[in-house]
Amino acid sequence: MYILPNKEKNTYDAIVVGSGVSGGWSAKELTERGLKVLVLERGRMIEHVKDYHTALMNPWEFPHGGQVPLEEMKNYPIHQRTGFTITESTKHHFAKDIDFPYVEEKRFDWIRSWQVGGKSITWGRVSLRLSDMDLEANAKEGIGVDWPIRYKDLAPWYAHAEKFAGIAGNRDGIPHLPDGVYQPPIPMTCVEEHFGKELKTKFPNRHVIHSRTANLTQPTPEQLALGRAKCQLRDMCMRGCPFGAYFSSQSATFPAARKTGNLTIRPHSIVNSIIYDEKKGKATGVRVIDENTHEWTEFYAKVIFLNASALGSTYILMNSTSNRFPNGLGNDSGALGHYLMDHHFGIGARGKHDGYNDKYYLGRRPNAIYIPRYRNIGSDKRDYLRGFGYEGGSSKDRGESQEEFGADFKTQITQPLGEWNLDIMGFAETLPDYKNHVRLSKDQKDKWGQPQMVMSAAFGENERKMRIDMKNDAAEMLEASGFKHIETYDYEPGFGLSIHEMGTARMGRDPKTSVLNSHNQVWGCSNVFVTDGACMTSSSNVNPSLTYMALSARAADFAVKELKKGNL
Repeated sequence: MYILPNKEKNTYDAIVVGSGVSGGWSAKELTERGLKVLVLERGRMIEHVKDYHTALMNPWEFPHGGQVPLEEMKNYPIHQRTGFTITESTKHHFAKDIDFPYVEEKRFDWIRSWQVGGKSITWGRVSLRLSDMDLEANAKEGIGVDWPIRYKDLAPWYAHAEKFAGIAGNRDGIPHLPDGVYQPPIPMTCVEEHFGKELKTKFPNRHVIHSRTANLTQPTPEQLALGRAKCQLRDMCMRGCPFGAYFSSQSATFPAARKTGNLTIRPHSIVNSIIYDEKKGKATGVRVIDENTHEWTEFYAKVIFLNASALGSTYILMNSTSNRFPNGLGNDSGALGHYLMDHHFGIGARGKHDGYNDKYYLGRRPNAIYIPRYRNIGSDKRDYLRGFGYEGGSSKDRGESQEEFGADFKTQITQPLGEWNLDIMGFAETLPDYKNHVRLSKDQKDKWGQPQMVMSAAFGENERKMRIDMKNDAAEMLEASGFKHIETYDYEPGFGLSIHEMGTARMGRDPKTSVLNSHNQVWGCSNVFVTDGACMTSSSNVNPSLTYMALSARAADFAVKELKKGNL
C-alpha cells in the first residue's frame, strides 16, 4: 500500500539515512547548524540506558550461562559459522540472519546491527587516524584511484571528532599514525609495559602503544552535560553502556542533536531509493517502506546524507534508478558496488610469561595495546604491498586449585597467582579490487519485495602473502620479549567478518572512475552525500570509524555552507 504523503508535513531541511556512527555525526552537525533533520533507521528504537536490558546483569542471571541456545542460534546462521560474534547478553543488538537473506556468490559474513544507534552500540571503539602514507598509497603504487583529499584536509575534523567523542590514548609521535586529542590512556599492565620495553630494544621500529579507544577516562564538561561518565572498566560495552562512557549515537551525538530541537528520528523505516528530479538534476527525497506494515511513503529534503553502512548506502544508490542514472544514482563510472574492501584479521600469536607473579591488575579494560604498522615503511620492503598492525592485551591465570573449596577457595582465587598471558592479533589492509563487488539480484527478493544483495568478494594474493608475516612476526616478537609456550593461530575469517566494509561508492577526482567527489557528494547529484564506509578509496590497516566521523562532520559543514549559498 502506498500512502500519499502530506508533503509539507513530510518535508525537512535534511534527511539522514542510518543512525550509526556516521549517521549520528551527520545528524549532530546538521542540526547544530540550524537544519531540521529527519533520521531514518530501518530497525527498532533503542533508548539510551532504558533499553540496555542486559547491561547490569550478573553472570549467574543468564539462564544459559551467557551462551545462545543451539535452537535459537538457528536464527543466526552467519553468526553461528563465525563462532564468536554474539552471546546471550548481546544477541538482541544484532539482526537475525534468517530475516534478512542475501546471495553469497562467494562467502561473505555480513554482520548487521539494524536498530537506532546501529553498530555504534556494538563497535570495538579503536579510534585511529589515517595518515598521508595511507591517503597517497594508491597514487604512488598505481592501485585503484587516488584519494581526492590529504591528511591536512582531515586533520581539523579528526580533532573535532576526538574532542567531542572522547578518545583515551597517548601522543606517541609516530609519523604514520598521527597523534590526536586524547584523554588519559587506560594503563597498561606490567607485562604489557615489559613487552613494550623489550620490543623497543629488539626491534626499534616496532612500538607497543596504548590502544586509542573511544572510552572516557576524564570526561569534559561538555561530555558530562550530555549525561556521560568515566569508563568503569567493566568491558561489557556491547551490551550498551548505561554510564555513557563509550561513544555511541545514543550517548553522544543524538543527545547533542536533540538539544537543538531540530532532530526527528523515525525507526522501522526502510529506505528503498532516492527520488531524483530529472528537471532539477537533484534529489528531492526518499521512498520508505515501513518495516512492520510494509506501507510505502515519501519524505522530502534539500539535502540527503546516506549513512546506512557501506553496503546499505550502496544498496540504496543501486536501487535508485532513473532515466539519468539507469545503473544507479551517481554511477556514471560503473564503480558503484565495486572495490569492496574489509580488513583481514584472525591471525597472530599468544604466549605466557613467568615473571611478575606478584602483580595483578584492576578491572577489565575494554581495549589494551596496539602495535602500529611497521612493514613496507622506509627501507623495509616486502613481497606484498601495504601492511598491518596488531591489537592485543594481557591477562593472568588465577591459578585455581581443584582441591580447595569454600572459604579457602575464595581466598585463593583472589590472590595474584598463575602465569601472565599475552595475545596479539593482526589487522591488515585489503587492496581495492574491481572484482570484489556487490550487486542487486535479478530474481531473489526479500520480504518487502526488494532485490537481495549478491556478495562476490575474496581476499587476494597480496593479502595471503601478508598473513605469513602477520603470524610469524607475532611469534617472533613474543619470543624476543621472553614469552614461553608460544602458539600461533590463523582463523581464516570470511570476507566481511571484520565488520569494516568499505569502498563500494568511493571518493575520487574524476566522475569517470569514482562515485563521490572530494566533499563526499555524489557526482551528478550534488545534494546527496555519502560519508560512511562506502566512500573509502582505500582501507589502510587502521580501524576506520574515526575517519567516518571526521568525513561526516566535514561534509555536513560543507553542505550547510553550500545550502546558504544557494548551490544545493
